[in-house]
Amino acid sequence: MAIPPAEPSLSKQLTEANSAASSDPTKAEELYQGILKRKSTDEDDLRDQEQALIKLGALYRDHEKAQELAQLVSDSRAFMSQIAKAKTAKLIRTLIDYFPPSARDLQMQVTKDNITWAREEKRVFLRQSLEIKLVGLQIDAENYRTALSATESLLKELKQLDDKIILTEVYLLESRAAHAIQNLPRAKAALTSARTTANSIYCPPLLQAQLDLQSGATNADDKDYKTAYSYFFEAFEGFAQADEKDPRALKALKYMLLCKIMMSLPDDVPPLLLLKSAAPHAGRDLDAMKATATALKERSLELFKTALKEYQQQLQQDPLIRSHLSILYDTLLEQNLVRVIEPYSSVELSWIAQEVGQSLQVVEEKLSQMILDQVFHGVLNENVGTLEVYDEPVEDPMYNTALDTLKQMGEVVNSLYVKASELV
Repeated sequence: MAIPPAEPSLSKQLTEANSAASSDPTKAEELYQGILKRKSTDEDDLRDQEQALIKLGALYRDHEKAQELAQLVSDSRAFMSQIAKAKTAKLIRTLIDYFPPSARDLQMQVTKDNITWAREEKRVFLRQSLEIKLVGLQIDAENYRTALSATESLLKELKQLDDKIILTEVYLLESRAAHAIQNLPRAKAALTSARTTANSIYCPPLLQAQLDLQSGATNADDKDYKTAYSYFFEAFEGFAQADEKDPRALKALKYMLLCKIMMSLPDDVPPLLLLKSAAPHAGRDLDAMKATATALKERSLELFKTALKEYQQQLQQDPLIRSHLSILYDTLLEQNLVRVIEPYSSVELSWIAQEVGQSLQVVEEKLSQMILDQVFHGVLNENVGTLEVYDEPVEDPMYNTALDTLKQMGEVVNSLYVKASELV
């Protein structure tokens, strides 16, 4: 009777699969699946199977096989029951991170399925880890109110366990979700709690970089661009040191450039782009910020509009950049209007609109707002379609003196009235 040949060791199969991953993905997939189906006999085999699981997930990610990746996560649960619970959480989160942005709905569904499984298996740490991951995905999917609601129940549970690292993560997520819906008091309160908690422990560099990024965003909303720039710089360094191609490093760098632009320092933008650490991020994103800085330097609304149109995805997709560039656009429009009307006491609205390259309606609305904000003194004469500009009124010091005198007299009368009432 012939003896069947012995199966190759898992380590040998893993090496063969890794070698075939780039040249023959189909063969590599079969080898990885074969490794996962075999029964492990010792710790070395389990370690090889962990590697095979991660490598197969990465293979599906690289070839954009989202459905196969979802099935892999589901099928791996039997294997997960053989390894330490702490490793299980790391493995599942790693596999979930492999989903491409285009498959976010499937990614969220897989995460929810695994939360249900972890709850049934009474794996508390895994469930909490996945629930935190789900909140992050909901924020990325712009389901901010759902995410904010989820952080409330998570915080109640985590405060009892006193796990400060996880607590910091959830506070940070709460701040991001609240900031996205412009609930700034709650965003700042959650961020303060996150930083306070992080200061009481050793905070991992990547988590610290995320905290700095969020701190920069809240300071930018307060128009404290100098402080915001410092936070964004710290975040950029933190992300770049971990991985120079981390997309969050590019985001922090764009925010740094945005702060320089909003501080009316467009000449500081080109030197920042020449930094060695900025080189890996060269491309349309940085070109967009450079074009915006050029428009500001030239005080040109036309260049600004051209940049917004040409780099629409790079400048309009990010809510923070979009909102602050909107402020900058208003500022540029206001400066251009002041420059155009400054030499005149009466000027046609249609001519102003032509000079600044805007529609008549936009110009009328902006001039009305500027008059109300007392940027200049004047009135819109809509009957003849002109703007009448008045000289800056000179304040008469006698007016303030008279008001102060009346105020003092009022206080004297009130005092006398009180004393007269006491006599009665």
